[in-house]
Amino acid sequence: MAVWIQAQQLQGDALHQMQSLYGQHFPIEVRHYLSQWIEGQLWDAIDLENPQEEYKAKRLLEGLIQELQNKADHQVGEDGFLLKIKLGHYASQLKSTYDRCPLELVRCIKHILYTEQRLVREATNSNSPVGGMIDSMSQKYQQINQAFEELRLLTQDTENDLRKLQHNQEYFIIQYQESLRIQAQLTSLATLPPADRQLREPTLLSKRATVDAWLTREANTLQKYRLDLAEKHQKTLQLLRKQQNFILDDELIQWKRRQQLAGNGGPPEGGLDILQSWCEKLAETIWQNRQQIRKAEHLRQQLPLPGPIEELLNELNSTITDIISALVTSTFIIEKQPPQVLKTQTKFAATVRLLVGGKLNVHMNPPQVKATIISEQQAKALLKNENTRNDSSGEILNNNCVMEYHQTTGTLTAHFRNMSLKRIKRSDRRGAESVTEEKFTILFESQFSVGSNELVFQVKTLSLPVVVIVHGSQDNNATATVLWDNAFAEPGRVPFLVPDKVLWPQLCEAINMKYKAEVQSNRGLSEENLVFLAQKAFSSSSNNPEDYRGMTMTWSQFNRESLPGRNFTFWQWFDGVMELTKKHLKPHWNDGAILGFVNKQQAQDMVMSKPNGTFLLRFSDSEIGGITIAWVAENPNKRMVWNLMPYTTKDFTIRSLADRISDLNHLLFLYADRPKDEVFSKYYTPPLSKAVDGYVKPQIKQVVPELPARARLSLIIRVRLVSSPATLPANLHGLAQLPKTERSQMMQYGLENTLMVVA
Repeated sequence: MAVWIQAQQLQGDALHQMQSLYGQHFPIEVRHYLSQWIEGQLWDAIDLENPQEEYKAKRLLEGLIQELQNKADHQVGEDGFLLKIKLGHYASQLKSTYDRCPLELVRCIKHILYTEQRLVREATNSNSPVGGMIDSMSQKYQQINQAFEELRLLTQDTENDLRKLQHNQEYFIIQYQESLRIQAQLTSLATLPPADRQLREPTLLSKRATVDAWLTREANTLQKYRLDLAEKHQKTLQLLRKQQNFILDDELIQWKRRQQLAGNGGPPEGGLDILQSWCEKLAETIWQNRQQIRKAEHLRQQLPLPGPIEELLNELNSTITDIISALVTSTFIIEKQPPQVLKTQTKFAATVRLLVGGKLNVHMNPPQVKATIISEQQAKALLKNENTRNDSSGEILNNNCVMEYHQTTGTLTAHFRNMSLKRIKRSDRRGAESVTEEKFTILFESQFSVGSNELVFQVKTLSLPVVVIVHGSQDNNATATVLWDNAFAEPGRVPFLVPDKVLWPQLCEAINMKYKAEVQSNRGLSEENLVFLAQKAFSSSSNNPEDYRGMTMTWSQFNRESLPGRNFTFWQWFDGVMELTKKHLKPHWNDGAILGFVNKQQAQDMVMSKPNGTFLLRFSDSEIGGITIAWVAENPNKRMVWNLMPYTTKDFTIRSLADRISDLNHLLFLYADRPKDEVFSKYYTPPLSKAVDGYVKPQIKQVVPELPARARLSLIIRVRLVSSPATLPANLHGLAQLPKTERSQMMQYGLENTLMVVA
């Protein structure tokens, strides 16, 4: 069902949120009348951060305007006349708005479609028994919205009380002035004759007594009003702080954790729109209460009265300033992290966002953000508020960026598009630590003011840990450092502490997440695969998964110490498997054609019980990024299991796995009993065409010669001749130039129509 059809069925707050997406920047009528066209365009195919994509956005804008014009031209009748004028007006309006910035139109529509889909999804989930997680999410959102409603009512209540206090105080001041006027009249009586004074004085004294009595009572009343208002503000600020802590310390921290796990291949962290809407509501409510408290302070200064109110107002002012400071500094975040494995002299990007920038009007004087790379020690000092102002651990080019406000989405962001790390300054390393274990971070910092320079904020945020490399050969080990950090970092840690050892199931979860993301497959590591990996990691022979649940793996075992009898670590071997699968074996892995995580003995036992010609594919134990074929065949004396020399990326750049399997006629059934053509034929390279312009195009094929008693595997390249039979004898004459053993071997295969060359 089209999103727009479902969006129109939203109710309550969801409907209100949907309607608020539209306005002059994009009228809701355009969404309604062009819903099918809008949802049929590839908005996500446009990279908003790439200015070169602007021509695509321009075409979409032109298409949108053309569709609007077409829709307008087809309107007939009295009602159609009005709609025709309106749609034509919208076409002109959109062209005027976005003609110079078509990427903003794409940003706007992507935001609208994403939000509509989310609202529809949430509404659908709330009406269907999907499970406890969604129910819990809905309940959490409901609690947040209820708290905001309570805050709104409290703020409205204190606003009403403040008006009442102001009105009463103004009336009090009028009466106080009246008292002063009466006192002045009494003073002036001294200049009158005694008779006149005696005539007027009693009346004035009585009037003054009445006014003074009223002023005394009203002063007490005003003091009570002030205290009551201060107590209400205290209650509001308590709820505000609680709501803010929940959003910042729970929801925003969870989003950051999801962002960190996404670096390991976890699910996307999700958009920031809902978080920004909450933070903006907080900012709005905080600012309203701050203005109320300042107004109450102003009223107190206008009319000082004895009592504790001055101290209370100072406390409220301090509290509200702390709350808004925490909100602003916590919502200065990195929306798009820089790469965690960072190569020097290579361009990279990052995006910083202030979630409350729009509500606090920060964009009226756009702040500038600066990026600096600092070491782990410098990051620790920074968080301890030690002076590290002039310290950095390298030089980043293009490291300054002005924050931009996007009216359509209400976001204030700084897009660093062309940063480059020119140089890096490393610390002294001790022991086994290598350059690929040294962690840095990108520090983003800015300064801006809110409320007509009433408050000035210095904001800083640190990126996820970054490992700096200078050569691609270091990427493997650097990725291991990042993987371990992302998987096992604790919230609120001292930069960038991670445990030295973790439980094996925790590591399994991390590498499974990474594997699925790298291979881009829904087929992850099975329990049998993980047992195989445990056997490799711990040099164990146990096949029982329970034996490994309580075992721990240290960082050294993971990527410092080589596996027994090998010159590579556990991670280096596993990373090689991922790379090979990602580049050359992904479809076969997804099809389940590759068992992969099987050792040599297990492979022999498995195929030995099957018919001749049964084979399986397993990752090589002895070579990084290698895969081998094990198959069972009849020998003159007995059945044997053969293992082909492992293939690597280099081999598959010459000929694919499927074609190599097709070439080997003695491979018949993929374990356990699937005919090989049934599994691999869809990946075979089509046959070569005939010769063109007299040239014969060679075809590379793989051959494994029959092996007598000696276990020798030779790779033979057959060059098939697409030529007339008359030319064959001359070509076959070339066999005479080969050594006798090779010539006799070739002739026994009966290859009369093929020129054989031993590779």
